[in-house]
Amino acid sequence: MMTYTNRRQAGAVLARELGELAEKSPVVLGLPRGGVPVAAAVAEELHADLDVIVVRKLGVPFHRELAMGAVGEDGVEVLNDEVISSLKVTSEDIALTEQRELQELARRSARFRQGAARIPLEGRDAIIVDDGIATGATAAAACEVARAHGARKVVLAAPVAASQAIRRLRDHADSIVCPQITPDLGAVGLWYEDFRQVQDSEVVEILHAHR
Repeated sequence: MMTYTNRRQAGAVLARELGELAEKSPVVLGLPRGGVPVAAAVAEELHADLDVIVVRKLGVPFHRELAMGAVGEDGVEVLNDEVISSLKVTSEDIALTEQRELQELARRSARFRQGAARIPLEGRDAIIVDDGIATGATAAAACEVARAHGARKVVLAAPVAASQAIRRLRDHADSIVCPQITPDLGAVGLWYEDFRQVQDSEVVEILHAHR
């Protein structure tokens, strides 16, 4: 078990494995909040654009942890028809869930972006970065939203992840880069010496500095 010094050092490790993508001018997308410092280090090493990807999972009303879809910025929505059909989720259930999650999405997007526009993904490679992947639900939603935004290729990158999650995520990303994949992940913070909570203000500061 290798532990990372902090999120920026973990990002530097990831960047070495993602180096070949630099020539393709990718957009590096950090999952707020913990994924953003990792993504910033990756973007710096690759001389790439940096942005956040703000997504909200649409949980089944009577089983919130199970995703029936996801929503992203600019009205992007991805639905899992198989889950909706098998669990007999009604259109009213979907509409109510969408309304709630879109409100939260708008609130978070405004807070992180501070009026800045989303970097367009059409025809570009998207590298989605988090500080660790436990279940993979949010990462899966982010992959689908990036694809719906027109990304040419979706690469998912994390310093550490649970092997079960990686198996599920292979259906959502074109490729996955993860130096440490383990069946015994535990808490993601155990893989870092410094895993202090990332504040909203830090996300805003990182994005502003990179622009």
